[in-house]
Amino acid sequence: MTMMAAAATAFGAEPEPQDSYSSDLSRVYWGYHQVLTQKEVCDAAVPATRAANGAAFSAWQSQHKALVEELQRRVTAMIRRASTDEKDYTRNLGKYEGAILQERQEYRGSLMKLEAKELRGQCQRMAAVLKSPEADLNQVYAVELESIRKRK
Repeated sequence: MTMMAAAATAFGAEPEPQDSYSSDLSRVYWGYHQVLTQKEVCDAAVPATRAANGAAFSAWQSQHKALVEELQRRVTAMIRRASTDEKDYTRNLGKYEGAILQERQEYRGSLMKLEAKELRGQCQRMAAVLKSPEADLNQVYAVELESIRKRK
C-alpha cells in the first residue's frame, strides 16, 4: 500500500484510482524517502561509505530542494482538503507521518535483510548513483510530476 493510500484509508478518505493525483504524489514522495532511508542504512551498516555518500547526498538534496518543498506543500494541501477542521487536520497529518515512518521502517528492514556483501556493494555505489540520472527524481518521475503539476 502506498503512503498516500495508507494515509487516505487511515483518515477515512476514499482511496483514489491508481493513476490519481495522490498515487502519483505518493510515488514521487516515496522515491525521495527511499533515498533518505538508504542513506541512513548505509551510514549505519557500512560506515566506511559515510563520507562519500554524505557529500553526494548533500549535493543530491540541494538539487532536489525545490522539488521536495513542492511535494511537501502538495501533501500538506491534500491532507488539509481531506480534513474537516484544524483538529482533524492535525490528527490526519499525524496519521500520514506515521504511515511514512512505517513504510521507511519496512524498507529499512528489507535493506538490512540483504546479504552483507550485497548491502555493502549498494552502499559503495550510492555516491555514484546519487550523481547519476538514475537518482534524479525529476527525470525518474517525469510522468508523475507532469500529472501532479496539472493540478494547482
